[in-house]
Amino acid sequence: MSSDELSNEKGSDGGNGALEAQLQIDLANNVQAKIQNPLRGLSRKQLMENVEEFVKEKGLEDKLGLFKKAALLAQNPKDFEQISGMTVEDMEIIRRETTHRWSQSRELYFTVVICSLAAAVQGWDQTGSNGANLSFPQALGINNTPGSPNAQRNDWIVGLINSGPYIASCLLGCWLTDPLNHFFGRRGTLFFCGIFCTVSVIGQGLAQTWPQLLVCRLLLGLGMGPKASTSPVFAAENVPANIRGGLVMSWQMWAITAFGIFLGFSANLALQGVGNIAWRLELGSAFLPAIPLTIGIYFCPESPRWLMKKGRYAKAFRSFCRLRNSELQAARDLYYVHCQLVEEYKVLHGSTYFTRFLELFTVPRIRRATLASWVVMIAQQMCGINIIAFYSSTIFVQAGYSSKQALLASWGFGLINWVFAFPAVWTIDTFGRRNLLLFTFPNMAWTLLAAGFCFYIPETSQARVPLIALFVFIFAAFYSPGEGPVPFTYSAEVFPLTHREMGMSWAVATCLFWASVVSLTFPRLLSALGPVGTFGFFAGLNVAALIMIFFLLPETKQRTLEELDYVFAVPTSKHASYQLREFLPYWIRRYILLRRKTQLKPLYNFDEVEAIAVSGVER
Repeated sequence: MSSDELSNEKGSDGGNGALEAQLQIDLANNVQAKIQNPLRGLSRKQLMENVEEFVKEKGLEDKLGLFKKAALLAQNPKDFEQISGMTVEDMEIIRRETTHRWSQSRELYFTVVICSLAAAVQGWDQTGSNGANLSFPQALGINNTPGSPNAQRNDWIVGLINSGPYIASCLLGCWLTDPLNHFFGRRGTLFFCGIFCTVSVIGQGLAQTWPQLLVCRLLLGLGMGPKASTSPVFAAENVPANIRGGLVMSWQMWAITAFGIFLGFSANLALQGVGNIAWRLELGSAFLPAIPLTIGIYFCPESPRWLMKKGRYAKAFRSFCRLRNSELQAARDLYYVHCQLVEEYKVLHGSTYFTRFLELFTVPRIRRATLASWVVMIAQQMCGINIIAFYSSTIFVQAGYSSKQALLASWGFGLINWVFAFPAVWTIDTFGRRNLLLFTFPNMAWTLLAAGFCFYIPETSQARVPLIALFVFIFAAFYSPGEGPVPFTYSAEVFPLTHREMGMSWAVATCLFWASVVSLTFPRLLSALGPVGTFGFFAGLNVAALIMIFFLLPETKQRTLEELDYVFAVPTSKHASYQLREFLPYWIRRYILLRRKTQLKPLYNFDEVEAIAVSGVER
């Protein structure tokens, strides 16, 4: 059944026909900030009738008893021990969701690993060009060393080559995500991207002129864009809500932010002494993670939510069974997600490519997600991480290191970037996405400023370069658990299923557009402002990003993807007002005035998510 057919379903199928109008929450303007379970208020009799109609329509009649038990569990998750028909084994499995939340199926973890590989090529390429910047300009006749002929012109060419994949991604690659996912699914899209990223990366290493190198990097962007948009969504749709942040951020931790960058720096260091072909190997070696991605993706189960969107409920159930520890959990998640989707499709449609794009900015619930994803994505470029990831070797050479020492210092940056990403696995779903950002941005601002001021130390001083490296390393340590893993995790969550591909295209295009701007302009910016001015400029951008995050970014931790419809139905003005009038005074009293007994009034009301069944009474 298509999304349009699903939007026409009524309460008998979705489990909401017996609810009165006043019990419904407006998904466009949730001024009461309530998060609602769609099964709330249903009697047992009505719920069972709805389940019978559901399994009959979806071709799941042989699982009727299982889905009845699953529907009762979805309606009343806290009192699962009181549900008739629950076996001792069933209850132990449900208890372990809380007591052993990291105990998940092998296929779920395999899917997360493949999603992580999908991004490793991007991180590796990013740092491959970092090391190659020390030699490819001279090899290809675009020497941009200060004082050389046409140095200013060559600055722009080097910047253009470095930014090539990001320009192609933000202008075209990201926007291929929606049609590729529509026709080929999440797995087919990632297979397409794996092929593209393999061939174009090898082409980089074989380029004979700088225009050839630029073309290969532009082609890489056509594969990079859909991959960066699809991988986090694929992981987010497969992972349970209580550990979604920790596992989805693996895409970032093991790839762009951390491990891919670390592997790229390791390759740069290992290849530093091989001679004139070093830059070719540094650029070309990024194809290595694309091979296991291309092969491994078809051993993963397809996203159940994508299958449900296409009306393939029997396949979606089988996919959920592979991703969960029991059939009961699979049936519960399938039915609960379906009921939420019925509510979602009543107000959200997005029938064509262009209407889905326009609705990113015109439908209030989607517009708020669009704004939030824009904030968190542009903040990743404003924080200054990519001036280090793209150009750390150049910066360390200007500070006074030799080429080998600069590559070694860059390797240290990559190692710290990876190691300090691990704490986010345990904190992103407890401390929260928003709180991680609010903690790390002020610290990134002062560390960048300190690194810039260290350039004032005389070049004759032995402390100059180690201090610059120290503050760059501390900057990386603060970046890795916060703005490193959060943006792609967050953006993959916030959009409804109807607009998830288009919304993620927007989010990743935002990130990569500004990444291309940073990559393109940094060589010239460094020449014009010097290291002190450049680092100070990005320190100021960190402060600006902190303010935007504080007022415009809702928290998403431990909510199902469908429950986030209610979070983003809360008006932006209500959210911003709460931060200014409630949260900021509380924070000042609690952490500056040290009034330990201060209480914070909550913004969201989650009581209605865990509804209590009304036995024997129909509303």
